[in-house]
Amino acid sequence: MTTQNRQLVQQALSQLIGEGGVTALEPLLSDDFRHHRPDALTRTKTEWLTDVGNALTPLAELEVEILHLLSDEDHVIVHTRRHLPGGGPTIAVVDILRIADHQIAEAWELIEPATEAESHLTWWKQ
Repeated sequence: MTTQNRQLVQQALSQLIGEGGVTALEPLLSDDFRHHRPDALTRTKTEWLTDVGNALTPLAELEVEILHLLSDEDHVIVHTRRHLPGGGPTIAVVDILRIADHQIAEAWELIEPATEAESHLTWWKQ
């Protein structure tokens, strides 16, 4: 099952950043899909697809480098580095995806601008 889950996530990423965009991604998400962010905001499938669709237009040239793709039972973790060509800012992203009934049912996302990584190592200091 972990291989199938990993393949589902690879398909979703390929379609999202490829020609298919959110239209191709939609059937891979469960109807009750939830997307969670670190600021405690949770979005529904429709809300998240709208947000991603709006972001894809200005980010059409976004380059995504998959650094790690790990799976364990019903979860897949994807660690990517993303940047715009021509020296644009680089971000590191970790997505944790829960798979249920051959669809992505839930996602958690952490994003860190690469230029801020050093300061995030000492966040607890004044």
